[in-house]
This record gives sequence, C-alpha cells and structure tokens, in this order.
Amino acid sequence: MDSLAITKAIEDQEWLGPVADGLQKGVGAAYEAGGDAGRKVEDALHGVWLGHPLHAVLTDIPLGAWSVAAALDVMEAAGNEKVAAGADAAVGIGLLGALGSAVTGLTDWYRLDGKATKRVGGAHALINITATALYGVSYGLRKTGHRGAGRVFGFLGMGVVSAGAFLGGMLVYDQKIGVDHSDREKLEEDAGDFVDVLAWDDLPDGKPTRVEVNGHAVVLVRDSDNVHALADSCAHLGGPLSEGKLCDGGIVCPWHESRFALTDGRVLDGPSTFKQPHYETKVENRRILVKYGDTVMEG
Repeated sequence: MDSLAITKAIEDQEWLGPVADGLQKGVGAAYEAGGDAGRKVEDALHGVWLGHPLHAVLTDIPLGAWSVAAALDVMEAAGNEKVAAGADAAVGIGLLGALGSAVTGLTDWYRLDGKATKRVGGAHALINITATALYGVSYGLRKTGHRGAGRVFGFLGMGVVSAGAFLGGMLVYDQKIGVDHSDREKLEEDAGDFVDVLAWDDLPDGKPTRVEVNGHAVVLVRDSDNVHALADSCAHLGGPLSEGKLCDGGIVCPWHESRFALTDGRVLDGPSTFKQPHYETKVENRRILVKYGDTVMEG
C-alpha cells in the first residue's frame, strides 16, 4: 500500500481543511482560557513529565482491549457463552482508554501545521471518533441483550480503528510526528574536543546566535559572563532555536513555543517532550569554545 499516495489523497480533501482549522482553534482556545493552569494541563497531556509523548502510550489501551474483545466475540459466536462477560469488559476498557487517547492526541495535533500533517491528523481523529462511537453502540447493545448486533458493531469498530491506526503510523513514520528531531543519534558518533567557534565580542548578550560545531548547528546564548550552547534544531519538530526568543531562563522555539532551559536543555514548556541536547562551553583568550556532545549523555 502506497502511503504517499494515501497522504496525497487525504491532503486533496478540501473539506478537511476547515474542519481541521476549526478543531485546532477550539482546542487552542480551551487551553489559552485556562491560563497558567491550562498550560500545565497541556504539558501533562503532551507527556513532558514522562519524557515521551503520552498519546503513544495511551493508544495501546483501546487497541489492545478491542483486539481482545474481537477474539472473545469470535469465541462467543462459535458457541462459548462463558467469554461474553470478558468481551463486554474489554469493550468497556477500550472505551475508557479511547477517551484518554483522544484527549492526548488532540493536544499534540493542535500544535501542528502544514496542510498534509493537519489533514492526515484530522482524518486520523475523525476515523478514531467513528470507531469509538461504533464501540459505544456495541457496548449498549450488549448490555440490552442484543449480543449478536453488539458483536457486529464491534467488528465494524475494529475495522475502522485499524484504519485509524494506519494513519497514525503514517504520521509517525512518514511525517515524523512525535519523534525526536534533535539529531541525538549523532551526539556520540561526532563528539569531540572543544572547538573554537566565535569571538567573545561577536556574541551579543541575550541574543541567540547560530554557529557550527563539527558540522552541526548549535545555538549560543550569552548571559552576562556565561555562555550556553544547545542544539539549534528543536527536538519537537526541528524548528531553529536561534530564531527564537529568551524567556525566564529558557529559549523558546519560534515554531510551536517549546521552551528549553539554557542551563541543561530540559523541557520547561511543551509541546516537546524531549530534552534539547546541551553542550559544554568555555572561554579562553576571549574566544568561545564548544564541546560537541550532550552533557547529560556524558554523565
């Protein structure tokens, strides 16, 4: 199956544009209305506290539970009535998990831009909402004694949620959503000694400045007598931190407003859940030297 052709077909669905835009604005408005508390909730749902996107963890709950339900439904349809209660419980657990998955997924998605990403993400959300609705009907039918019809809706839901999972995989593997964009795999491979990158007088105080160290883009920030160095490519989606702004001891990505601590690259505000690689610096003879290699990885 050609995933690029599927992406193009979804991207060409003009009706998805207004739907995606409206949904993103609605989610953003809800968090903005919450002020500082809303930002903390958003960061928690992104998975900042986990160091990993929370949505990816929660999607396993409905997919796993509904897979179990499908297997038990087949057994019940074959005459094993003892598994009926287990199938119903699995459907219910999947519905609860789907709520958490939906909230975290929308939280991650509303921060994204680009027509293909927005529309594929929007289609992913709509398909999964449809699957959840089908399982909701299935659960209701089961509890009112219409078990055959309940199983039918369950099987329909499994087919739809599988399509949604396929689109979710496209977002991760084709469009690199929810993965680390900071070139972290190069840190150990290209780590080396201190490299002279810039004269002290050429680095303005409080102005992010891009330099290269061992062929890798690094952003320098001078804070009085200190110099901080982080990878320039934002771990969230690769935005240039050197074009960002400084705020409360951190640097803010200009693309999606992730904020990283200047002192060690830890995430202060999402949507990024990955820390930013942070490099050791020193000043000798009024020259700034940077040692490529994440200070956290080094110990």
